[in-house]
Amino acid sequence: MASPVEPRDSSIRQLGTSVRYTIVTVLVFGIAYPVVMWLLSAALFPVQAGGSLVVSGGTVVGSAIVGQAFAKPQYFHPRPSAAGKGYDPTQTGGTNLGPTSKKLIDATKATIAAVMKENPDADGPVPMDLVTSSASGIDPDISPEGARYQAARVAKARGMSVSAVDALIAAHERGRDFGILGEPRVNVLELNRALDAAAHAP
Repeated sequence: MASPVEPRDSSIRQLGTSVRYTIVTVLVFGIAYPVVMWLLSAALFPVQAGGSLVVSGGTVVGSAIVGQAFAKPQYFHPRPSAAGKGYDPTQTGGTNLGPTSKKLIDATKATIAAVMKENPDADGPVPMDLVTSSASGIDPDISPEGARYQAARVAKARGMSVSAVDALIAAHERGRDFGILGEPRVNVLELNRALDAAAHAP
């Protein structure tokens, strides 16, 4: 007749099993898996794995997937940012304020007034994406409507026609991903670089 297992021996075996599973899990999912995924992404998608950096004249001027502040009148302005001190990819996040928050309502009203003051020749209501931050706070895109709302200011500051600026917007407009995901958009950095290129074109 087999002797009964002592409770202490059973606990020790269970503890040993738990420790072994923990070590294996950390090695496989905490080290091996991330390293393999990093190597694969670097080999298959080197630009994206490197942060989708935008380089001009050998200098990194930004990222295609991270918004940045543009304040000069000759540039299109991005969405407001609540990430850190603004557009900080290490502190992504929104305001976390609900639609009934007085703080959010007051801040949105102030932003609307500021956008209207910056764009006195714009027609129609201010597009909502120009006065509200995204969930990440680093959205690099604005809506085509948001870009066209700023077209008159940008054209005036650069001595261009509004139709020429509208043509650049249309040329850089992207549709929904796969035709169904997201909304039409324009990358602000890409559009502003196109403006600078147009200004230096013969």
